[in-house]
Amino acid sequence: MTTSIALITGGSRGLGRNAALHLARQGVHVIITYLSRADEAAAVVAEIEALGCKAVALQLDTGDSRQFAAFATQLSQTLESVWQRTSFDYLVNNAGMGINAAFAETTEDQFDTLMKVHVKGVFFLTQRLLPLIADGGRILNVSTGLARFSLPGYAAYAAMKGAVEVLTRYLAKELGPRGIAVNVIAPGAIETDFGGGAVRDNPDANAFVASVTAMGRAGLPDDIGGAIASILLGDNQWMTAQRIEVSGGMYL
Repeated sequence: MTTSIALITGGSRGLGRNAALHLARQGVHVIITYLSRADEAAAVVAEIEALGCKAVALQLDTGDSRQFAAFATQLSQTLESVWQRTSFDYLVNNAGMGINAAFAETTEDQFDTLMKVHVKGVFFLTQRLLPLIADGGRILNVSTGLARFSLPGYAAYAAMKGAVEVLTRYLAKELGPRGIAVNVIAPGAIETDFGGGAVRDNPDANAFVASVTAMGRAGLPDDIGGAIASILLGDNQWMTAQRIEVSGGMYL
């Protein structure tokens, strides 16, 4: 039986780390990318290996498309040396950051930073990695509940994620002949260090989220990591081009 391998960008912390661990618990080997914290990435690799799976951490700035060709070469070499494979099965475009700024105060630099990571990075990294993704594999892009409901301060961030949702449908259309399913997951407000940890660390913000969520609480990393594993590993290969929101029913 062929070993399944997932590549998760931004897998050294937050939701990416949680997804990596959920996949490893189900026997999937994992490659994660990290931006600068090699120590955090090494800790995740150790956790995955403790679960009985192989793992590798590779440095990558997903906001710098000039790195993608060299990264693809490094990834190919890693697949061959560690797994004796020429391809991997699951791509999770997770890496990102949030910028909270009112529309009237958002700067071009902030806009460009978000664009490079959340749109240009997802577009061209996926394009570069297409030859390495196995036929019948799956791609999962990460959006946000903010692409459906609106909260002041997230106009630029949510607009980028809206672009990713449209891109997901186009990828599904064009990669369908290869049997590759492409979907997008849209998390709600989750207790992580994202956005400075506001939902996790600010009791008022946490209570507000709970008050507008059908399930009555803010999300936890396991809620998203578990959903990512389910989408990638479940018997749902016929599901493609779908937006799956995992928000506990926020702002219904």
